[in-house]
Amino acid sequence: MSVRPYRDIQRRKSRQIMVGSVPVGGDAPITVQSMTNTPTPDAKATIDQIRRLEEVGIDIVRVSCPDAESTAALAEITRAAKVPVVADIHFHYKRAIEAAKAGAACLRINPGNIGSAERVREVVKAAKDHGCSMRIGVNAGSLEKDLLEKYGEPCPEAMVESALDHAKILEDHDFREFKISVKASDVFLAVAAYQGLADACDYPLHVGITEAGGLRTGTVKSSIGMGMLLWSGIGDTIRVSLSADPVEEVKVGFDMLKSLNLRHRGVNVIACPSCSRQNFDVINTVAVLEQRLAHILTPLTVSVIGCVVNGPGEARETDIGFTGGGNNTHQVYVGGIPDHRIKETDIVDHLVGLIEKKAREIEAAKEPVAAE
Repeated sequence: MSVRPYRDIQRRKSRQIMVGSVPVGGDAPITVQSMTNTPTPDAKATIDQIRRLEEVGIDIVRVSCPDAESTAALAEITRAAKVPVVADIHFHYKRAIEAAKAGAACLRINPGNIGSAERVREVVKAAKDHGCSMRIGVNAGSLEKDLLEKYGEPCPEAMVESALDHAKILEDHDFREFKISVKASDVFLAVAAYQGLADACDYPLHVGITEAGGLRTGTVKSSIGMGMLLWSGIGDTIRVSLSADPVEEVKVGFDMLKSLNLRHRGVNVIACPSCSRQNFDVINTVAVLEQRLAHILTPLTVSVIGCVVNGPGEARETDIGFTGGGNNTHQVYVGGIPDHRIKETDIVDHLVGLIEKKAREIEAAKEPVAAE
């Protein structure tokens, strides 16, 4: 379906960098990231988790590299991964160099934390030699001591100053292939810091609310904070930080972008919360339907509404619509137009078949026509 002008989001103009083969910033699609939580030295477990993340569409994956055992395993991990791998480095410059040599596409590192200018030069050289970009990752919970003394507490100004200080170190070494994040667990602090940083530079921004919480509370906090930023055009790559299976982070990330019309991947199911007017079991139908449609990557919209109050109106705006009717007979819409009726007993199977068919038609229309 077409996107009306009032739904358009004007993204902030930023320079573009490459994270492996994936562009970040500029006019590139907003990418979705997550991070493994397996012990990195256990390469098999880490690769298995990356496979699960790849199955739900992850664009970039981050792997923690706190010690030499982790960077030793990283080469096997990067060879096996189908998406670019970001090596998460904090204080030891040698881990960054080892990660670059092991095939990391990006280094998550704050250059001001790794010591002398000579060490920074060595890390920058390794990044240039091995085609790595970087992410400067500022966190409200680990701001530099001098900034805490200057501002008295973590605040947006302190976080932006920290980010720009780290950026200048890389710029002074003639390195500009980096993105920046200024994360906080406080929604207001994070949003204000990102807004300040967006005004202060043109580097691509990695957006997230850090340590957001469990699946439900973390999704709510992330959706509020990240949604505000994305709606205002700020954000080139995102990570939803949840105390949950990393697969859920990717699902929530794509749903967030889908809800804002920023990126469409898979089926967007519009469903009513149900009430006493419902003519079929909406909640269970939608739960099963979403599971059955998880394999479809083609962007399309489906409405599942329990009665005729809002059903026809929603159906007019979706690719496939389903509206509950009386006597266990319900209306199916295709392309916004009433198409046929079905009985309640085969709702899910019938809708899955229609949606799969529609997805095949959309994909076939994209294929170039062979010359005669």
